[in-house]
Amino acid sequence: MSQVKAKGLDHVAIAVKDLEQAIAFYQATFGLELAEIEEVKDQKVRTAIFGHGLGRIELICPTEPDTSVAKFLDKRGEGLHHICIEVDDIEACLAELKQQGAALIDQTPKIGAGGAKIAFIHPKGAHGVLTELRQGPKKP
Repeated sequence: MSQVKAKGLDHVAIAVKDLEQAIAFYQATFGLELAEIEEVKDQKVRTAIFGHGLGRIELICPTEPDTSVAKFLDKRGEGLHHICIEVDDIEACLAELKQQGAALIDQTPKIGAGGAKIAFIHPKGAHGVLTELRQGPKKP
């Protein structure tokens, strides 16, 4: 049995080609309130977050053409990119996944949007779904 405790679904990420156009669509069509826009230079993406706390929607748009998100868009088009699970201890979670033999993209955490520690599990290691693990900090 797992010793790692997940807090829940942090966000669902949707890859988009035009961030401003996608923001306008989600605001006009669903009445969603935009919480923040952030450029994550290390990931070479701009993000737009709708909602607060767990269960948010994140739009991700590449800032450079030779990135994993840009390649995703070229190959698959716009749509669901990944889900993100909030965990208490990302290092312990990665260690447990390694022990189980799960395919990991990131062996150690890196810094993502909002200064959170993040790491990705390859879809082969998560039943066909690109999965991001995230460990706070939480914004007020």
